[in-house]
Amino acid sequence: MEITNLIPHIEALIFASDKPLSTLDLTDMVNNALGFLEDRVSLDQVEAALEGITEKYSADFYPFEVKQSGGGWQFLTRPEYHKTIAQLNGDKFLKRLSAAALETLAIIAYKQPVTKGEIESIRGVSSDYAVQKLLEKELIIITGRNEKLPGHPLVYATSKNFMDYFGINTADDLPKIKEVLAEQLVEPTIVKDAMAEEDSESEVPATEALGEETVNLSVADNGELVENKDKEEGEGS
Repeated sequence: MEITNLIPHIEALIFASDKPLSTLDLTDMVNNALGFLEDRVSLDQVEAALEGITEKYSADFYPFEVKQSGGGWQFLTRPEYHKTIAQLNGDKFLKRLSAAALETLAIIAYKQPVTKGEIESIRGVSSDYAVQKLLEKELIIITGRNEKLPGHPLVYATSKNFMDYFGINTADDLPKIKEVLAEQLVEPTIVKDAMAEEDSESEVPATEALGEETVNLSVADNGELVENKDKEEGEGS
């Protein structure tokens, strides 16, 4: 089957489905629908068709795109239209998550499956309210109980809605902790360059402004900068 003829069938399936469809799902469904064909559609053909579809809807002309999210392929509205379509779900996603909810969600995302007790041991405070809000927003789910711990506490994990919400396909797509911390590093200020820039912008020569004194900087034992002023050679002799 030609790829150009295959593309509209795959687009129709993704558009009509109420859940993400994997590449394998799409292959099986197309073959079931087109069972009258002598040659079955291969996985490679479906992947090639998906490449064409994603490229097609990557144009800014469309307010949506086709992406792998939540475990399969979906039509997803672009981020800039989030507030517009959020009105269709009431105020469910209009309100921003609180700092406590974000902390709790981050712990669950990186530590899942995890119990509420484990979450609270990391945060140091009760997480009942935060967990309840995340359940209401369907960003996390209860996956069972930890049979090895006393009382068999509930175990929490992120949901497919969580992956859709953050535009990822699996939990493995989350940024690594090292990458997150690297973005927060602050480059040290180079004192020498900063002073040179200030001197270059000054209209008065440094030696003239300091009364014919030259200033040398050195670092003391306590880490502070110390000015060492030396008179010009020959002065006072």
